Amino acid sequence: MSVRENVEITKAARLADGVFEMWLKTEIIARESKPGQFISVYSNDGSRLLPRPISICRIDEDLLRIVYRVAGKGTLEFSQMKEGERLNIQGPLGNGYDLPAIFEQVENVTGKKPEKAILFGGGIGVPPMLELAKAISEKTDCKAQAVMGYRDSQMFLKEEFESYADVTVATEDGSAGVKGNVLDAVKECNITGDVIFACGPAPMLRAVKAYAAGQGIEAYVSLEEKMACGIGACLACVCKSTEKDGHSQVHNKRVCKEGPVFNAKEVEI
Repeated sequence: MSVRENVEITKAARLADGVFEMWLKTEIIARESKPGQFISVYSNDGSRLLPRPISICRIDEDLLRIVYRVAGKGTLEFSQMKEGERLNIQGPLGNGYDLPAIFEQVENVTGKKPEKAILFGGGIGVPPMLELAKAISEKTDCKAQAVMGYRDSQMFLKEEFESYADVTVATEDGSAGVKGNVLDAVKECNITGDVIFACGPAPMLRAVKAYAAGQGIEAYVSLEEKMACGIGACLACVCKSTEKDGHSQVHNKRVCKEGPVFNAKEVEI
């Protein structure tokens, strides 16, 4: 159930260069949310009509945490807001990680329950993996392994991941962890898994999908696309799919509605 709420900012902080967090106190949205979903955040500036879609990083009773990178005027406005100020948001939106259904599907395909999961996060695709790591750690018998890719040594959220997962880091400049990308880290550190979850830029997801196919591992990816309505009406965020979409009757899926989480086999990246 998606609703629109006027919410209070209970905490706002900078986590790294251009990366900020907010904790938002909600009445309904937090308790209806699950890992992998997102919210639409509306500007308080009336000239900016379209909301900004931002993935959910943490869910804590009636609180939601979002972590985002400043990419334009809307997110710049959010980064300058303080504790006690208010925003309009809508959510939860999208199709998140339904772990019971995913684990059942993995078991049906492989013949065994997944014992180890690899969680790939790249750049601003790192934050939504945190609530997923928490859910896997607390609600399943599966071991979570987080492999996170950063530009440099500003490894936002790394310490929090360590509470729920074994953490391996890759950095583009080699200033921390393995020099290179997340797959370089997997190969160098001999990380194996029975199921893969990934969120990040398209080149990373494309490489993860190919790696999963080559290893015979089921993979679930969270796609990033520019959005307008956020509720599946405008078709601005479609991606190519391997099967016809029931809504449009073409090889498209709406990232905001059928996604952002997909089985990697369902979509072309």
